[in-house]
Amino acid sequence: MGSSTLSFAPFLYDPLTGSLWREGKPVATGPRPAALLGLLLEAEGRVVTKADLMERAWPGLAVEEGNLTVQIAALRRLLGVRADGTDWIVTVPRVGYRLPRQDEAASAQPPTVAVLPFVNLGGDADQDYFADGVVTDIITALARFRSFSVVSRNSAFVYKGRSIDIREVAAQLGVRYVLEGSIRREGSQVRINVQLVDGVTAANLWADHFEDGIGGMFAFQDHITERVASTVEPTIEVAEIQRSRRDRPNSLAVYDLYLRALAAIIDESMENNAVAYGLLQQALAIEPENPMILSHAAWALEHRIAMGWPWLGRDDVAECVSLARRGLQHCGGDPRVMAHCGMALVQAGKDYEGGMAVLEAAAAANPNDLFVAACSGTAALHCGDIDRALERLHRALRLGPRDPDARFSLTAIAMAELTRGNYEAAISYASRSLALNAHFDPTYWMLIAAHAHLGHINEARQFLHALEAIAPDVTLESILAGQPAKDPRRFAPVLDGLARAGMRARA
Repeated sequence: MGSSTLSFAPFLYDPLTGSLWREGKPVATGPRPAALLGLLLEAEGRVVTKADLMERAWPGLAVEEGNLTVQIAALRRLLGVRADGTDWIVTVPRVGYRLPRQDEAASAQPPTVAVLPFVNLGGDADQDYFADGVVTDIITALARFRSFSVVSRNSAFVYKGRSIDIREVAAQLGVRYVLEGSIRREGSQVRINVQLVDGVTAANLWADHFEDGIGGMFAFQDHITERVASTVEPTIEVAEIQRSRRDRPNSLAVYDLYLRALAAIIDESMENNAVAYGLLQQALAIEPENPMILSHAAWALEHRIAMGWPWLGRDDVAECVSLARRGLQHCGGDPRVMAHCGMALVQAGKDYEGGMAVLEAAAAANPNDLFVAACSGTAALHCGDIDRALERLHRALRLGPRDPDARFSLTAIAMAELTRGNYEAAISYASRSLALNAHFDPTYWMLIAAHAHLGHINEARQFLHALEAIAPDVTLESILAGQPAKDPRRFAPVLDGLARAGMRARA
């Protein structure tokens, strides 16, 4: 396969030989379907007339249009369907056919990642086996995430020992992102370097290194797997959001609507939360049973309810619970979907047993997802054992100490410390959360309450004024209404501190 090959999503086509590959594996095509595909690809998303297609497949021959219909149908069977269930080949009535443009194809489905065999820089065969084991573990760990798909080990290991160009490999495997690394042994130490690369631009998105002694090899391997898996997912998420804004800012494809909504949700502001919910409703109008969209719509409403913000509909609580249950019905065991829906059941629906069961299942399904760990820890803080909650929350921090989602864990830990009377510690954790996101209301709750309990009334009121600037309708009553109440004593110190600082009791 050379530079003349053409790629589209998981496919690679060589016009010189008429050969087609899907994720590195050959797809058997006849000469006429291959000729038709070549012309459609050359058009780069533009419509190709029936006359031009017949001339390509039957040069110099007069054939019936029905023959073209038969060959197009055969080509459709070979390609299968796109992630959204639609055909790769678009029929333009009375004119001809076209393939989706590259940006259309990319926006229709989440990205794909390939983990390539790590390069053994030392040449020691023992380290070669170790590096292969690390890569296999990373592939397995990444496969637990559903926001992207991972190329199989067998497909990726075809490139072992070969000098490669990342962009060419990405095109051949039909992936957007490539994870590569190297291993070197120096005396009793083993050092591994890992980097995540954009397969189209070859830009480095993330890099890190790990080093340990020979004696702790298995623990070292587990540590690498955990760190890489927990870092790759949010890095890809951020890259995909930026790519959608840059390349497809007005796309109405479901995946792009989701990315735009996600960016608005994580801003945490009241206004952007409403924007996000509107985008997700547009997506649900297209795919009403999409579990990722259902769970994020539930998340948007759950967040409004928990913050005590004005409702978007007649009964946001009932709609939030309905979205969460529909999301669980269609989730197929996706841990992230389960986490969002489980939190909605606990926080908005007050279904403590059902919600906690969902969250426990999500944590077991993907222990390397820091958002899942944060959700299960936060729910346990309200409804379960505080020590276990802190264990989950601190694990989430270890998985992604600088990730924006760390605000959830930091603020929940601050609440746990406040509940136990450790007000200085609560301020420390809440301050770290504030540095990550200045729009997250609960961070202000913890700072206000902890300072008030310490007698720092001026500081408490400064944070109260800052909260009122972003949530002007906030009251003790609105905050309390959105909190789980299985054990009211858990949240009582927060409410008491807010009252001491002078927060209004009700509107």
